[in-house]
Amino acid sequence: MSTTINAGHDLVHAARRVAGIAAEHASDANRHRRLHPDVVEAITEAGFLRAFVPSAVGGAAGSLREFSGAVAAVGERCASAAWVASVSAYVGRMAGFLPAPGWAEVWSAGPDTLLVGALMPAGSATAVPGGWLVSGEWAYISAVDFSAWALVCALAPGDGGPQARFFAVPREAYSIRDTWHTTGMRGTGSNTLVLPEVFVPAHRSVARSRIAAGQGSDSPAPCHNVPLGAINGLAFGGPALGAARGMLAAWSATTARKLGGGRGRPVDRAAFDGPLTWASAGIDTAELLFDRVAATADAGDPGPLLSARGSRDSVVAISHLVDAANRVFAASGSSAQAEDSPIGRAWRDVHAAASHVAVRFEPAAAAYADEILRAPA
Repeated sequence: MSTTINAGHDLVHAARRVAGIAAEHASDANRHRRLHPDVVEAITEAGFLRAFVPSAVGGAAGSLREFSGAVAAVGERCASAAWVASVSAYVGRMAGFLPAPGWAEVWSAGPDTLLVGALMPAGSATAVPGGWLVSGEWAYISAVDFSAWALVCALAPGDGGPQARFFAVPREAYSIRDTWHTTGMRGTGSNTLVLPEVFVPAHRSVARSRIAAGQGSDSPAPCHNVPLGAINGLAFGGPALGAARGMLAAWSATTARKLGGGRGRPVDRAAFDGPLTWASAGIDTAELLFDRVAATADAGDPGPLLSARGSRDSVVAISHLVDAANRVFAASGSSAQAEDSPIGRAWRDVHAAASHVAVRFEPAAAAYADEILRAPA
Protein backbone atom coordinates (compact mmCIF):
# COMPACT_ATOMS: atom_id res chain seq x y z
CA MET A 1 0.00 0.00 0.00
CA SER A 2 1.46 3.35 -1.00
CA THR A 3 0.82 6.65 0.70
CA THR A 4 0.60 9.68 -1.53
CA ILE A 5 -0.59 12.28 0.95
CA ASN A 6 1.25 13.53 4.03
CA ALA A 7 0.13 15.32 7.17
CA GLY A 8 -0.50 19.05 6.99
CA HIS A 9 -2.82 20.95 4.67
CA ASP A 10 -2.94 17.92 2.35
CA LEU A 11 -4.15 15.80 5.26
CA VAL A 12 -7.04 18.17 5.89
CA HIS A 13 -7.97 17.91 2.21
CA ALA A 14 -7.60 14.11 2.19
CA ALA A 15 -9.79 13.84 5.28
CA ARG A 16 -12.81 14.75 3.17
CA ARG A 17 -12.30 11.67 1.04
CA VAL A 18 -11.83 9.50 4.13
CA ALA A 19 -15.02 10.96 5.57
CA GLY A 20 -16.98 10.01 2.46
CA ILE A 21 -15.76 6.42 2.52
CA ALA A 22 -16.32 6.15 6.27
CA ALA A 23 -19.88 7.47 5.90
CA GLU A 24 -20.67 4.75 3.36
CA HIS A 25 -19.71 2.09 5.88
CA ALA A 26 -20.79 3.82 9.13
CA SER A 27 -23.94 1.76 9.66
CA ASP A 28 -22.09 -1.50 9.01
CA ALA A 29 -19.30 -0.45 11.36
CA ASN A 30 -21.90 0.20 14.04
CA ARG A 31 -23.45 -3.24 13.53
CA HIS A 32 -20.22 -5.23 13.15
CA ARG A 33 -18.34 -3.32 15.90
CA ARG A 34 -15.31 -2.61 13.75
CA LEU A 35 -14.39 -0.49 10.76
CA HIS A 36 -14.60 -1.81 7.23
CA PRO A 37 -11.14 -2.58 5.81
CA ASP A 38 -11.70 0.03 3.09
CA VAL A 39 -12.02 2.69 5.77
CA VAL A 40 -8.79 1.65 7.48
CA GLU A 41 -7.06 1.67 4.08
CA ALA A 42 -8.37 5.17 3.38
CA ILE A 43 -7.16 6.40 6.80
CA THR A 44 -3.74 4.96 6.05
CA GLU A 45 -3.46 6.29 2.52
CA ALA A 46 -4.51 9.76 3.65
CA GLY A 47 -1.47 9.96 5.92
CA PHE A 48 -3.09 9.86 9.35
CA LEU A 49 -0.89 7.09 10.71
CA ARG A 50 2.37 8.83 9.78
CA ALA A 51 1.24 12.22 11.12
CA PHE A 52 3.39 12.07 14.29
CA VAL A 53 5.94 9.48 13.23
CA PRO A 54 9.54 10.82 13.50
CA SER A 55 10.85 12.25 10.25
CA ALA A 56 14.00 10.11 10.58
CA VAL A 57 11.92 7.06 9.62
CA GLY A 58 9.85 8.81 6.96
CA GLY A 59 7.08 10.23 9.12
CA ALA A 60 5.55 13.69 8.97
CA ALA A 61 6.26 14.66 12.62
CA GLY A 62 3.59 17.19 11.90
CA SER A 63 1.34 19.88 13.31
CA LEU A 64 -1.13 19.05 16.04
CA ARG A 65 -3.37 21.88 14.88
CA GLU A 66 -3.70 20.68 11.30
CA PHE A 67 -4.09 17.09 12.39
CA SER A 68 -6.92 17.99 14.75
CA GLY A 69 -8.79 19.72 11.94
CA ALA A 70 -8.47 16.64 9.74
CA VAL A 71 -9.73 14.31 12.49
CA ALA A 72 -12.78 16.48 13.13
CA ALA A 73 -13.58 16.48 9.41
CA VAL A 74 -13.70 12.66 9.41
CA GLY A 75 -15.70 12.67 12.63
CA GLU A 76 -18.49 14.67 11.00
CA ARG A 77 -19.38 11.56 8.97
CA CYS A 78 -18.16 8.73 11.23
CA ALA A 79 -16.82 9.28 14.74
CA SER A 80 -15.48 5.72 14.98
CA ALA A 81 -13.28 6.24 11.91
CA ALA A 82 -12.07 9.55 13.32
CA TRP A 83 -11.31 7.88 16.65
CA VAL A 84 -9.20 5.17 15.02
CA ALA A 85 -7.36 7.73 12.88
CA SER A 86 -6.67 9.92 15.89
CA VAL A 87 -5.82 7.37 18.56
CA SER A 88 -3.57 5.34 16.27
CA ALA A 89 -1.65 8.46 15.29
CA TYR A 90 -1.22 9.52 18.90
CA VAL A 91 0.10 6.06 19.79
CA GLY A 92 2.64 6.62 17.03
CA ARG A 93 3.54 9.91 18.71
CA MET A 94 4.19 8.06 21.96
CA ALA A 95 6.30 5.48 20.13
CA GLY A 96 8.45 8.42 19.06
CA PHE A 97 9.81 8.41 22.62
CA LEU A 98 11.33 4.95 22.16
CA PRO A 99 15.10 4.90 21.59
CA ALA A 100 15.93 5.43 17.91
CA PRO A 101 16.87 1.74 17.37
CA GLY A 102 13.30 0.93 18.43
CA TRP A 103 11.99 3.20 15.68
CA ALA A 104 13.87 1.15 13.10
CA GLU A 105 12.01 -1.98 14.17
CA VAL A 106 8.54 -0.54 14.74
CA TRP A 107 8.55 1.32 11.42
CA SER A 108 10.62 -1.19 9.44
CA ALA A 109 7.71 -1.56 6.99
CA GLY A 110 7.33 2.21 6.65
CA PRO A 111 5.76 5.13 8.52
CA ASP A 112 2.19 4.05 7.73
CA THR A 113 2.32 1.16 10.18
CA LEU A 114 -0.82 0.96 12.34
CA LEU A 115 0.10 1.06 16.02
CA VAL A 116 -2.33 0.52 18.88
CA GLY A 117 -1.88 0.95 22.59
CA ALA A 118 -3.20 1.96 25.98
CA LEU A 119 -2.05 4.21 28.82
CA MET A 120 -2.93 1.99 31.78
CA PRO A 121 -0.30 -0.43 33.16
CA ALA A 122 -2.41 -3.59 32.95
CA GLY A 123 0.59 -5.90 32.45
CA SER A 124 3.73 -6.89 34.31
CA ALA A 125 7.38 -6.82 33.29
CA THR A 126 10.49 -8.47 34.68
CA ALA A 127 13.98 -7.21 33.92
CA VAL A 128 16.26 -9.75 32.21
CA PRO A 129 19.61 -9.35 30.45
CA GLY A 130 19.10 -7.18 27.38
CA GLY A 131 15.50 -6.23 28.05
CA TRP A 132 12.27 -7.36 29.66
CA LEU A 133 9.84 -10.25 29.91
CA VAL A 134 6.36 -8.76 29.50
CA SER A 135 2.86 -10.23 29.77
CA GLY A 136 -0.68 -9.09 30.44
CA GLU A 137 -4.13 -8.26 29.09
CA TRP A 138 -5.23 -4.82 27.94
CA ALA A 139 -8.89 -4.00 27.29
CA TYR A 140 -10.26 -1.27 25.03
CA ILE A 141 -7.52 -1.36 22.38
CA SER A 142 -9.03 0.51 19.44
CA ALA A 143 -8.51 -1.00 15.96
CA VAL A 144 -6.45 -3.83 17.42
CA ASP A 145 -7.71 -6.21 14.70
CA PHE A 146 -5.91 -4.10 12.10
CA SER A 147 -2.73 -3.51 14.09
CA ALA A 148 0.83 -4.35 13.12
CA TRP A 149 2.38 -3.31 16.45
CA ALA A 150 1.13 -2.55 19.94
CA LEU A 151 2.53 -0.23 22.58
CA VAL A 152 1.52 -1.86 25.85
CA CYS A 153 2.01 -0.46 29.34
CA ALA A 154 3.17 -2.63 32.24
CA LEU A 155 4.56 -2.23 35.73
CA ALA A 156 8.28 -2.92 35.93
CA PRO A 157 10.75 -2.82 38.82
CA GLY A 158 12.45 0.53 39.20
CA ASP A 159 14.24 2.74 41.66
CA GLY A 160 11.94 3.33 44.59
CA GLY A 161 9.38 0.74 43.52
CA PRO A 162 7.42 -0.33 40.46
CA GLN A 163 7.24 2.10 37.55
CA ALA A 164 5.04 2.10 34.47
CA ARG A 165 6.84 1.46 31.20
CA PHE A 166 5.72 1.10 27.59
CA PHE A 167 6.80 -1.86 25.49
CA ALA A 168 6.47 -2.20 21.72
CA VAL A 169 5.45 -5.70 20.62
CA PRO A 170 4.76 -6.99 17.08
CA ARG A 171 1.42 -8.44 15.98
CA GLU A 172 2.61 -12.02 16.03
CA ALA A 173 3.30 -11.75 19.77
CA TYR A 174 -0.29 -11.18 20.89
CA SER A 175 -3.80 -12.49 20.38
CA ILE A 176 -7.12 -10.67 20.41
CA ARG A 177 -10.27 -11.44 22.38
CA ASP A 178 -13.60 -10.11 21.12
CA THR A 179 -14.93 -8.06 24.05
CA TRP A 180 -16.14 -4.79 22.49
CA HIS A 181 -19.92 -4.65 23.09
CA THR A 182 -20.85 -1.04 23.72
CA THR A 183 -23.38 1.65 22.90
CA GLY A 184 -20.97 4.36 21.70
CA MET A 185 -17.95 4.30 19.38
CA ARG A 186 -19.03 0.82 18.39
CA GLY A 187 -17.09 0.87 15.13
CA THR A 188 -13.71 1.28 16.82
CA GLY A 189 -13.36 -2.45 17.49
CA SER A 190 -11.70 -1.76 20.83
CA ASN A 191 -11.19 -5.38 21.81
CA THR A 192 -8.85 -6.95 24.37
CA LEU A 193 -5.18 -7.60 23.60
CA VAL A 194 -3.72 -10.71 25.25
CA LEU A 195 0.05 -11.02 25.51
CA PRO A 196 1.68 -14.19 26.84
CA GLU A 197 5.13 -13.70 28.30
CA VAL A 198 7.47 -12.42 25.58
CA PHE A 199 10.93 -10.93 25.50
CA VAL A 200 11.11 -7.23 24.62
CA PRO A 201 14.58 -5.77 24.00
CA ALA A 202 15.53 -2.64 25.90
CA HIS A 203 15.42 -0.45 22.80
CA ARG A 204 11.71 -1.18 22.43
CA SER A 205 10.83 0.17 25.86
CA VAL A 206 10.48 3.60 27.44
CA ALA A 207 9.38 4.84 30.85
CA ARG A 208 5.87 6.28 30.86
CA SER A 209 7.19 9.19 32.91
CA ARG A 210 9.28 10.36 29.93
CA ILE A 211 6.24 10.46 27.69
CA ALA A 212 4.20 12.17 30.39
CA ALA A 213 6.87 14.86 30.75
CA GLY A 214 7.40 15.19 26.99
CA GLN A 215 11.13 14.76 27.44
CA GLY A 216 13.87 12.53 26.11
CA SER A 217 12.71 11.84 22.56
CA ASP A 218 15.41 11.57 19.89
CA SER A 219 13.07 13.54 17.61
CA PRO A 220 13.39 17.35 17.72
CA ALA A 221 9.84 17.91 16.42
CA PRO A 222 7.47 19.89 18.67
CA CYS A 223 4.98 17.00 18.68
CA HIS A 224 7.62 14.88 20.44
CA ASN A 225 8.58 17.52 22.98
CA VAL A 226 5.32 18.40 24.69
CA PRO A 227 3.91 16.92 27.94
CA LEU A 228 1.24 14.29 27.45
CA GLY A 229 -1.26 16.05 29.68
CA ALA A 230 -1.08 19.21 27.60
CA ILE A 231 -2.44 17.51 24.48
CA ASN A 232 -3.96 14.17 25.49
CA GLY A 233 -7.48 15.55 25.30
CA LEU A 234 -7.00 16.34 21.61
CA ALA A 235 -6.80 12.66 20.73
CA PHE A 236 -10.34 12.09 21.99
CA GLY A 237 -11.77 15.56 21.54
CA GLY A 238 -11.28 15.71 17.78
CA PRO A 239 -13.62 12.78 17.04
CA ALA A 240 -16.19 14.18 19.48
CA LEU A 241 -16.01 17.61 17.87
CA GLY A 242 -16.61 16.11 14.46
CA ALA A 243 -19.49 13.97 15.73
CA ALA A 244 -21.21 16.99 17.30
CA ARG A 245 -20.77 19.01 14.10
CA GLY A 246 -22.20 16.22 11.98
CA MET A 247 -25.09 15.74 14.39
CA LEU A 248 -25.99 19.43 14.27
CA ALA A 249 -25.74 19.51 10.47
CA ALA A 250 -27.99 16.47 10.06
CA TRP A 251 -30.63 17.85 12.41
CA SER A 252 -30.53 21.31 10.84
CA ALA A 253 -30.95 19.86 7.34
CA THR A 254 -33.92 17.74 8.43
CA THR A 255 -35.54 20.73 10.10
CA ALA A 256 -34.95 22.93 7.06
CA ARG A 257 -36.73 20.42 4.85
CA LYS A 258 -39.71 20.39 7.20
CA LEU A 259 -39.84 24.17 7.33
CA GLY A 260 -39.71 24.24 3.56
CA GLY A 261 -42.88 22.21 3.27
CA GLY A 262 -41.24 18.82 2.89
CA ARG A 263 -42.43 15.58 4.41
CA GLY A 264 -42.81 15.26 8.15
CA ARG A 265 -44.56 17.02 11.00
CA PRO A 266 -44.48 20.86 10.84
CA VAL A 267 -41.74 22.39 12.96
CA ASP A 268 -42.26 24.95 15.70
CA ARG A 269 -39.49 27.49 15.07
CA ALA A 270 -39.13 28.15 18.79
CA ALA A 271 -38.26 24.46 19.26
CA PHE A 272 -35.50 24.86 16.67
CA ASP A 273 -34.07 28.32 17.23
CA GLY A 274 -33.09 27.84 20.86
CA PRO A 275 -31.37 24.43 20.60
CA LEU A 276 -29.65 25.53 17.39
CA THR A 277 -28.23 28.64 19.03
CA TRP A 278 -27.00 26.94 22.16
CA ALA A 279 -25.63 23.85 20.39
CA SER A 280 -23.84 25.72 17.62
CA ALA A 281 -22.30 28.17 20.08
CA GLY A 282 -21.15 25.30 22.30
CA ILE A 283 -19.56 23.49 19.36
CA ASP A 284 -17.82 26.67 18.22
CA THR A 285 -16.53 27.23 21.76
CA ALA A 286 -15.16 23.68 21.91
CA GLU A 287 -13.44 24.15 18.53
CA LEU A 288 -11.77 27.36 19.69
CA LEU A 289 -10.55 25.73 22.89
CA PHE A 290 -9.14 22.71 21.09
CA ASP A 291 -7.50 24.97 18.53
CA ARG A 292 -5.73 26.91 21.27
CA VAL A 293 -4.51 23.69 22.88
CA ALA A 294 -3.03 22.48 19.58
CA ALA A 295 -1.55 25.84 18.59
CA THR A 296 0.13 26.22 21.99
CA ALA A 297 1.69 22.76 21.69
CA ASP A 298 2.84 23.42 18.12
CA ALA A 299 4.71 26.49 19.37
CA GLY A 300 6.97 24.34 21.58
CA ASP A 301 7.13 23.09 25.16
CA PRO A 302 4.33 25.07 26.84
CA GLY A 303 5.63 24.74 30.40
CA PRO A 304 3.63 23.65 33.47
CA LEU A 305 0.96 26.37 33.52
CA LEU A 306 0.07 26.24 29.82
CA SER A 307 0.18 22.44 29.92
CA ALA A 308 -2.35 22.47 32.73
CA ARG A 309 -4.39 25.00 30.79
CA GLY A 310 -4.35 22.67 27.80
CA SER A 311 -5.79 19.87 29.89
CA ARG A 312 -8.36 22.27 31.37
CA ASP A 313 -9.37 23.56 27.93
CA SER A 314 -9.85 20.03 26.63
CA VAL A 315 -12.17 18.89 29.41
CA VAL A 316 -14.20 22.10 29.23
CA ALA A 317 -14.45 21.71 25.45
CA ILE A 318 -15.72 18.17 25.88
CA SER A 319 -18.37 19.36 28.33
CA HIS A 320 -19.60 21.88 25.74
CA LEU A 321 -19.84 19.10 23.15
CA VAL A 322 -21.83 16.88 25.50
CA ASP A 323 -24.23 19.74 26.19
CA ALA A 324 -24.59 20.49 22.49
CA ALA A 325 -25.20 16.83 21.66
CA ASN A 326 -27.81 16.56 24.40
CA ARG A 327 -29.67 19.62 23.12
CA VAL A 328 -29.76 18.36 19.54
CA PHE A 329 -30.73 14.84 20.56
CA ALA A 330 -33.57 16.09 22.76
CA ALA A 331 -34.89 18.27 19.93
CA SER A 332 -34.66 15.53 17.29
CA GLY A 333 -37.69 13.53 18.32
CA SER A 334 -38.29 9.80 18.24
CA SER A 335 -36.45 9.23 14.96
CA ALA A 336 -33.10 9.86 16.70
CA GLN A 337 -33.73 6.82 18.88
CA ALA A 338 -33.36 4.46 15.93
CA GLU A 339 -30.24 2.31 16.03
CA ASP A 340 -29.10 3.47 12.59
CA SER A 341 -29.99 7.13 13.07
CA PRO A 342 -26.88 9.25 12.34
CA ILE A 343 -28.06 11.68 15.01
CA GLY A 344 -28.52 8.98 17.62
CA ARG A 345 -25.21 7.35 16.72
CA ALA A 346 -23.36 10.66 16.99
CA TRP A 347 -24.99 11.36 20.36
CA ARG A 348 -23.80 8.00 21.69
CA ASP A 349 -20.34 8.59 20.24
CA VAL A 350 -19.96 12.01 21.89
CA HIS A 351 -20.88 10.52 25.25
CA ALA A 352 -18.47 7.62 24.73
CA ALA A 353 -15.61 10.00 23.98
CA ALA A 354 -16.47 12.14 27.00
CA SER A 355 -16.24 9.11 29.30
CA HIS A 356 -12.54 8.53 28.53
CA VAL A 357 -10.21 8.86 31.50
CA ALA A 358 -8.07 11.38 29.62
CA VAL A 359 -10.88 13.95 29.64
CA ARG A 360 -12.11 13.60 33.22
CA PHE A 361 -12.89 17.00 34.68
CA GLU A 362 -11.67 16.63 38.27
CA PRO A 363 -8.00 15.76 37.61
CA ALA A 364 -7.70 18.52 35.01
CA ALA A 365 -9.32 21.06 37.30
CA ALA A 366 -7.03 20.10 40.18
CA ALA A 367 -3.90 20.30 38.01
CA TYR A 368 -4.84 23.74 36.71
CA ALA A 369 -5.70 25.03 40.18
CA ASP A 370 -2.37 23.73 41.49
CA GLU A 371 -0.50 25.77 38.89
CA ILE A 372 -2.52 28.91 39.59
CA LEU A 373 -1.92 28.61 43.33
CA ARG A 374 1.76 27.89 42.74
CA ALA A 375 2.26 30.97 40.56
CA PRO A 376 3.85 34.00 42.28
CA ALA A 377 1.45 36.75 43.27
